[in-house]
Amino acid sequence: MFILSEFKDIIRTPPNQFNQPIESCITQSLNQKLSNKVFPNIGLCLMLYDITKIEDSVIIPGDGASHTKVEFRYVVFRPFVSEILIGKIRSCSKEGVHVTLGFFEDILIPAEGLQQPSRFDEKEQVWVWEFDNDGDKHDLFMDPGDKLKFRVISEQFTEISPVTCPDILDGTPSDADSPKIPYSLTGTINEPGLGILSWWQGS
Repeated sequence: MFILSEFKDIIRTPPNQFNQPIESCITQSLNQKLSNKVFPNIGLCLMLYDITKIEDSVIIPGDGASHTKVEFRYVVFRPFVSEILIGKIRSCSKEGVHVTLGFFEDILIPAEGLQQPSRFDEKEQVWVWEFDNDGDKHDLFMDPGDKLKFRVISEQFTEISPVTCPDILDGTPSDADSPKIPYSLTGTINEPGLGILSWWQGS
């Protein structure tokens, strides 16, 4: 679920931070710059793990700040396909069950990835597994807040372009009208032992 990714970057340190240790300034700058940022085909950056190399700092004329080339490793969230994770139901829609891990919420278990047969309850806005145990039928609800175990079946990275303003003359909609998710996961619970944890307690 968590991996270490290697990066290289040039960190700018303003003059008012020259009295601080360089490692402290670099750590602070990297976490401010990268934390919660998605890199295509890498994953969601969470926090700095360590700094592996710090080169000499250079002061650019007219700037006053120092610029330091560094190499470092960052903790990244990127579960592998087929990995089993435990999260909580954030909400339900006709599309499927939306899951959160607390720090990451762009997870969908689509309708076809639920236990079958399942139906969407319009009134309660939840999915219901119509469980049949040799003729003994039960409705098992998937309520927001329930913990569940799911398997990751795919991931998707989407390139996000800068938001542009709508053209006032022709009324062309801006990118903000159709927000995109930079990194998302698709899962399934349609397997034995997966789904709401309470379903399998004592089994």
